[in-house]
Order: sequence, then structure tokens, then C-alpha cells
Amino acid sequence: MKKKQVKKADANKQTPSPVPVNTGPLHKPIVHILLIVAIGAIVYSNTFKVPFIFDDIPNIAENPLVKDLQYFFNKSMVQNISVIYNIKDFFYSRLLGYFSLALCYKLHGLNVTGYHVFNLTVHLINAICVYYLIVLTIKTPFFTRQARFINPHVGLLALFGGLVFVSHPVATQAVTYIIQRFASLATLFYLLSVLMYVKARLTADNRGMYVAAIVCAVCAMKTKEISFTLPLMIAFYEFMFFEGSAIKRTLLLLPFMLTMIIIPSSLIQSKGALFDIGSVDESIQLASSQDISRLDYLFTQFRVIVTYIRLLFLPVYQNLDYDYPVYNTMFRPEVIISLLFIISLIGVGVYMYILSTKSVKEDRCWYRLASFGVLWFFLSLSVESSVIPIADVIFEHRLYLPSVGFIIALLSVYMAKRDTLERFQRSIVIPAAVLIITALSMTAYARNNTWHNSVSIWEDVVQKSPNKVRPHNNLGADYYDQGRVDEAIKQYEIAIKLKSDYTDAYINLGNVYEKQGRLDDAIRLYQTALKINPDFADAHKNIGDLYHDQGRFQDAVMEYQTAIKLKPSFTEAYYNLGVVYHKQGRIEEALKEYQKTLSLNIDHANTHNNLGVIYSVMGRTEEAIREYQTALRLNPAHPDAQKNLDQLRQNITKGKK
Repeated sequence: MKKKQVKKADANKQTPSPVPVNTGPLHKPIVHILLIVAIGAIVYSNTFKVPFIFDDIPNIAENPLVKDLQYFFNKSMVQNISVIYNIKDFFYSRLLGYFSLALCYKLHGLNVTGYHVFNLTVHLINAICVYYLIVLTIKTPFFTRQARFINPHVGLLALFGGLVFVSHPVATQAVTYIIQRFASLATLFYLLSVLMYVKARLTADNRGMYVAAIVCAVCAMKTKEISFTLPLMIAFYEFMFFEGSAIKRTLLLLPFMLTMIIIPSSLIQSKGALFDIGSVDESIQLASSQDISRLDYLFTQFRVIVTYIRLLFLPVYQNLDYDYPVYNTMFRPEVIISLLFIISLIGVGVYMYILSTKSVKEDRCWYRLASFGVLWFFLSLSVESSVIPIADVIFEHRLYLPSVGFIIALLSVYMAKRDTLERFQRSIVIPAAVLIITALSMTAYARNNTWHNSVSIWEDVVQKSPNKVRPHNNLGADYYDQGRVDEAIKQYEIAIKLKSDYTDAYINLGNVYEKQGRLDDAIRLYQTALKINPDFADAHKNIGDLYHDQGRFQDAVMEYQTAIKLKPSFTEAYYNLGVVYHKQGRIEEALKEYQKTLSLNIDHANTHNNLGVIYSVMGRTEEAIREYQTALRLNPAHPDAQKNLDQLRQNITKGKK
């Protein structure tokens, strides 16, 4: 009887049923990839003419380091050139990011279309990587040994993850805003490194993939500092989803851990001090970030992270330049509530991991994926949202890499109930997924329309951050460039009212008054700027312009020289000094200043034209023609270059006769 009972029990025991395989078109990986590419291309189809905006100008349009590939192979050339802000400091640590810009410049010059095609291509590949990360994760030992609990439609879920990533509006700033390719390109190498590591662990002959994973890790480290967490991410992935002896796994992870020295050493290198940790800290902190203490930045980031999470769930009211308060204490209700919310999310992630280790209920395996998603989000965000102060406390492109974790955690919810998903797949899940992707795509497309030009994006910012001074000043500059002088004056006046010591607004308003012939008002504003900051190079340069217009050439020379001394990368000061020397007949000195101008901005059309004039006078005809042609290439509507070129050719023709 006992033996029969055992047999009866064995007969009644459930055996894992094979996962059904659907061979329909919607379940084929190639179809999934094509859908991701198609949706991404549609969402960003209105971005190819978006001009250089905001930080694009100093980092691309006016950055000599991306206009000559020699800088990437001769470090001494980098040390000897003057560039604005801290571009030279980051040139070493973000070498691949700047190299991608240099390649675009080599191929397309300052035609923005090529830059946008590159950015979109990176984004599409990233979305495909997200898709494959989900697919491969379900093939890891942790999940394969519990196959009967895995949703058979994981391919569709991975497709949904890739589509959410490619269409989510929060990614627009990392894609449409050209300079933020540093975030998307670093994410590309980050994802490729993880994927290749996973693939290497899943295959028998894995040496090639493993080496490729290390190479991608190095590339990520040389693209942007957010990649610093990559070795830790791979380590967590290994211990959460794979099996093996501790020694073997440690040896596998060791090369990745060693790549963590790349970013600190690159930042130290930029300061020329090999063991000066303070140099690293100085390099990481941007612009005015020294005004924010570490603790103040950390307290503020508690609130910022909550805003980031809100943007992922509800991507509305997006803003290029948030007017975000800095919190100086943790004992503010909003800070405490944000901290408790973050702790609770991390706690949920830890609890899900603990539940996933229980063998009593194996159907909880999906908790492991949710836990990893939470880990990915917070770990990848930690570099820019912790205790290292950055001037701008919040930027949407910082969410680009962490959003992968959000998507992974989101998908794990659908994987939880296999039967429920199968039952309602056609009636609820797929239509809901289509609705979500459609809503995200339409929102992202609309957001990209806001980036149509510099005026439209700054008008959007001014509307959303009316009490922040920088947007008003930048919008005023754009209005002035469009000839909307009265509107420009209004924006500058608002900026000065908001921040009475904001010197840029005084200078810009003075420029307007100078063009209007209100010289006394212009001088008053320039002098006010110098009272606020005696070392303000722009004020000296503008006063020099006034002296130049009045024929006081020697006074103008002194002001330009002062501006250059205070700001060695001041392109316009070199150019204007060259113009004064040119008018004084000091040709050799003018030639020197023009050449210095081009070393800072090779695309300065006026300088090429003026060099053409000098070469023509000196009898260097071929060089003169080349300079005129370059000026016309850079500015086909240049008021003098075509006339000068035609006159020179006529003189050559007459000389031959």
C-alpha cells in the first residue's frame, strides 16, 4: 500500500510544461528591432534642423579642440590652447565624446543635420540594447532553472521595454540637445559592456565577448563620468543572475573593477597633478558649483530624485533650465518626505531580492528582476545625484541611463502573473501597451518641436522658470539676433531686476544701447558691470568697441588687451584687436591677432575675409583667394568676401593682359 501511495503521488506530481513558442510575425526579433527603429525615427523626425543651442555653442561651434583631429593625438597642443569654461579639463576624461564631435565636424562642419543623425543612431542602438538586455536576462541560470514560471511572451515584453525607452520624452534632452550625446554615448558603451558580459557568461566559447565587454567598459569610462558605476553594475548582475564559485567570479570581475581608476586618473591628468585628489574634485565640480556645499547638494538631490521619478511616470512640464531651490538643511518637510520615499523604494528593492531567494514559492523569481531594476536606477544615478556638487542641480539628460532600470522594474510587474497576462493579453495588455507607446511618442514629438530653435526653447523655459535670471538673459540675446530689439531690452531688464549683480545682462543691454547710438547709456551699463566685477573681460571688450567706434584706437587696444589677459580664450577680443591694428596699418600685428582668432574659432568668417585682404595687399594671391572662399563657404551672404574675391580676380586678369 505504501509503495502504491508513492506511485500515486508521483503520478499526480506536476511536471514543468514546455513554454509555448509563438512563431507569428509579432514574435520575431527582427520585427521587434524594426518596430523600435521605426518608432524612434518618427519621434525624432522633427529634430534634424535643431540648431546649436546653449552649451552646444562653446562645446562645438566655438570649440577649437573638435575642429582639428591633431588635438586627440598630441596632448601638448591641448595644453597650449585657450578654451572657455572647463572644456580642456574634461577633454581628457570625455575623450571619446569629444572625438565623436570631431568626426562629425570633419564630415559635416557646422551643419547640424549630421550631428543629429549621429545622436539618433546612438539612441536607436541603445533602445535595441535595452530590448536584448531583457531577453538575455531571462536566459540566465537564475531564470532558466525556473522556466515554468517565466512568461512565454517575454519577447513582447522586451519589445515593450525597448519601445518605452526609444519613445519616452525624458530622453529628448539627451538626444535632441546635441552636446548631451555624452550621456547617450556613455550609455551605449555601458549597455554594450553589460550585454557582452552576459553573452560571454551564457556561451561556451566566450573569450571574444568577454574581451569586448572590457573594451566597451573602457570606452564608457572615457566618454562620461556616469560610467564609473559600470563595474559595480556588472558585479551585481553576476551575483544576482549567474552561478559559480566565488574565486571564478572574482577573477571574471577583477578586470572590470580595475577600469574604475580610469576616470579619476583622467581628471587628475587634466590638472597635471598625478596624485592630487583635490584636482579631481575641482575638475568634477562645474562652473559655479563651488557655491553649493556637499551636504546642500545632497539634501537638494533628495528632492531632485523624486522629480526624476515623477518625470518617468508622468513626463509633463519638462524644462531645459529648471528653477530648482537649493536646500540647506535636511529638516525641511519636503526634504524629509523625499528622503523617506527614496528609502522606501530602496527598501522595496531589497525586500524583493530577499523574497526572490525563497525557494518555497519559486514563482517569486520575477522579484529578482524588479530588485535589479531598482538597483540600476539608483546606482547609475549616484554619480550625479549624491555628494559631488554640480552647478545645475537638475538636468533631464541625467535620467537617460537610470531610465533603463525604471523600465526593467516596470516590466517585472507584467512578468509576475503569467496566467493573468495570457488571459488578458489580447483584450487589455497589448492595447494598453499600444496606448502607452502612442502617448509617449506623441509627447516626445511635441517636446522635440519645442527645440525647433533657440528662441522657442528659451521661451518655453521662461514660461516655466519665470523667476530664473539665465533664461531671460538668453532669450533676450536670441530676440536681439532676430532683430526684436524691444523684446530683447525687456528680457534684459527683467534679468537685471531679478538679479541686480548679473553682469551678463548689463553687458547685453549695453550692446543694444550701443547699436542704437545710446552711447552714454551703454557706457553706464558697462561701468556698472565692472563695478560688480572689475575682472569682467566682456565689459572691457565692449568699452574697447566704443573707443574703436569713436576712433580712439589706442584706448581700444588697451581695453582689448586687458580683456584678453583676463580671458585668454576671448575670440572676439582677438579679432577686434586685429581690426584696430589693421586700420592703424600695423599689418604684421593684425595678422598675428587674426591667426590667434582662427586658432580659437576656425569658422570665424570675418577673420577669413580680413586675412584675405591682408594677403592680397602682401601679394599672396592664392592664399587671399583661399581665405575669401572659406569666408563665403562659412557665410554665403558675407557682405564683403564675394566683392573682395571678384575684385582680386579682376586685378589678376588685368595683370595678365
